[in-house]
Amino acid sequence: MTRQALFVGGTRFIGRHAVREFRDAGYDVTLFHRGEHESPFADDDGVDHVRGDRTDDGDLADAAAVDPDVVVDLVAYKPRDVRTATRVFDDVDAYVYVSSGAAYGAEEVPKREGETALEPCSDDQATDDSYETYGPRKAEGDRAVFAAAEDGVNALSLRPPVVYGPHDYTRRFDYWIQRVANYDRVLVPGDGTNLWHRVAVENVARGLRAVAEEGTPGEAYNVGDWRLQTLRETVETVADALETDVDVVTAGHRELAAAGLELDDFPLYRDPPHVLDTNKLRSLGWDPVPPEEAIAETVEASPERDADEAQEGPDREAEERVLGVLDTL
Repeated sequence: MTRQALFVGGTRFIGRHAVREFRDAGYDVTLFHRGEHESPFADDDGVDHVRGDRTDDGDLADAAAVDPDVVVDLVAYKPRDVRTATRVFDDVDAYVYVSSGAAYGAEEVPKREGETALEPCSDDQATDDSYETYGPRKAEGDRAVFAAAEDGVNALSLRPPVVYGPHDYTRRFDYWIQRVANYDRVLVPGDGTNLWHRVAVENVARGLRAVAEEGTPGEAYNVGDWRLQTLRETVETVADALETDVDVVTAGHRELAAAGLELDDFPLYRDPPHVLDTNKLRSLGWDPVPPEEAIAETVEASPERDADEAQEGPDREAEERVLGVLDTL
């Protein structure tokens, strides 16, 4: 008998890859969403659509009528969303909440499930919509998963860091593709060894299915590329994918200040390092694609390959000023 997966969300970035992962594994899929974005699965007979607002308890209850075996919750941004969903879907084989590596509240290397402390979340933070409260809200969603599991719900959590890949609407990775595609010299903040764990969207999709099928209720699982790349290595891997060579030029705080720039003005830069231990997910049989393969696919799909302007990050004029300062040293 064909298994049924219900995706809360699913028409944009992570969702469209995860839906394909489940479809390829033989699942029938229903997408529950507001219909604000065109579905990439309109011509797939194995994908149905239910329109509704996940913050409306009645709409969510209507979605439960599809009688799913697995629920993948991609758009639970507040703890209330998770608490409501785990009540509505209390009898499914697996309810998988997409949390975040930002849920961790301690700067440890690496961050481990069940060991590294999560962010606290106040009542005000739990209902806020700002970027500053994103981590605390995701952490409180994790705690809602744990509480539901204690009550007998097959609820689990997956924690990705920054996700990249085709159809990424944040376009953070596109900045670096654009720079490599259009310039011989690429300015990298710091000394190039910055480590911010990233994860290919395909690895998130595979992780969601592994957790849904093999995970233990009440557990959280980190997901990230199995092998980390520094920011310099990422730029060099992009250059390999584009079959070109670039001169990677690093700049510290003092040099960047000459153009009014800060280290964290550059996409994918973070200090201190952010590294997740992904061994727990690997133990479920999760088989990640290597970053070289994932980055090549990202480059091929990026609209920034031939663009004149990056969509995020410093403008090239400011970078040229920094490069000029470095040339005089």
